Amino acid sequence: MPKIKNKFKTHIPVIFLGLTSILILAFLLDIAFGSVQIPLKEVITILLGGESSQPTWTNIILKFRLPKALTATFSGAALGVSGLQMQTLFRNPLAGPFILGISSGASLGVALVLLTVSATGGGLLFKNSGILGDLSLVIAASFGAAVVLGIVLIVSQRVSDTMTLLILGLLFGYATSAIVNILLNFSDRTQIQSYLIWTFGSFSGVTWRQLTILIPIIIFGLLIALLLSKPLNVLILGDTHALTLGLTVQQARFWIITSASILAGAITAFCGPVAFLGVAVPHLCRSLLNTLDHRVLVPAVTIMGAILALIADLLTQFPGSQTVLPLNSVTALIGTPVVTWVILHRNSRSHL
Repeated sequence: MPKIKNKFKTHIPVIFLGLTSILILAFLLDIAFGSVQIPLKEVITILLGGESSQPTWTNIILKFRLPKALTATFSGAALGVSGLQMQTLFRNPLAGPFILGISSGASLGVALVLLTVSATGGGLLFKNSGILGDLSLVIAASFGAAVVLGIVLIVSQRVSDTMTLLILGLLFGYATSAIVNILLNFSDRTQIQSYLIWTFGSFSGVTWRQLTILIPIIIFGLLIALLLSKPLNVLILGDTHALTLGLTVQQARFWIITSASILAGAITAFCGPVAFLGVAVPHLCRSLLNTLDHRVLVPAVTIMGAILALIADLLTQFPGSQTVLPLNSVTALIGTPVVTWVILHRNSRSHL
C-alpha cells in the first residue's frame, strides 16, 4: 500500500474544524436570508425547537427553508465526492459529472421517465406522485449516469490522451441531449417549460417527503466512497501499479462507478443537472489540504461541497428581494474562478 505524503498533517484537524464552523454558519445564513430576512437568533431558536416571536417565521423555516438548506448541503457533498472519484478514476483534473456527460446521462434518465409518462397521461406531476415516483426518478437518473460513465470508462481504455477523452465525454453529453430534444419535440408546451426550468437547477423544489428518499441514498453513496478511499489512493498510481499492489482494478472501478452514479444521479433527479461543483470542489480541497490521500479528501470534499452549495443557494436568492437566479449560473460563476486559480497556482508552483 503506497504512502500518500501529507506535508501539513498536523494542520488537518484545524482545517476540518474551520470548515465545519463555516458549514454551520453557511447553513444558518442560507436559512436566515431570502425574500423575508429572519434574524440568526430567531433561526437558531426555531431549529432548537423553541418558539419564535413571529409565528410566520417558524412556518417559513420549517416548511420551506430548512428542506432547501438540507438539500443544498447533501447535494454539494454528493457532487463534490462524485467529481473527486471521477478525477481519480480517469486521472484527469477536468473530469466531473457535468463535463464528462454524466449529468447529461442522468438528465436523459429523468427525461425518459418524466416525458414518457407525460405522453401516457401521467404528466410531469409524476414526480410528486409518491415515494414510488421519487424512487423511479432516482433509479432512472442513476442508471442513465451509470450508462454514460461506463461508456466513457470503456473508451478511456483505448484513449491515452486526456483531452480526447474530455472531447468524447462532451460528445456523449451532446448525444444524450439530442435524445432529450427529440423527446421534447413530441411534448406539449407545459411539459417543455417544466423540463427547461428543471434543467436550470434548484434546491428549493425538494419536499420533506422527497428528502426521506434523497438523504439515505446520498449517505449510502458517500459511505461507499469513504470505503473506497484506499483503492482510490492506489488507482492514483495507475492500473499497472494497482495490479502489482494486489488491487482488483475491475471490482474497484465497478464500485467507484456505482457510487459516482448514485451520487450524481440522485441529485440530478431532484435538483436538476447542477454544474461545476463536481469539478471545482476537489481541486479546492487538494490545494487547501496539500494532500492526495482520499482518506482525508473524501470527508474534506464532503464538507467543502456542502459549503459551496449553500453559498451558491444563498447567492441565487438575492437576499431581501423576490428575484431568484438560476442555480447553474451561480455555480458557474463560483466554479470558474476557483478552478482557474487552482490551475494557475499549481502551474506557478511547478515552475519554482
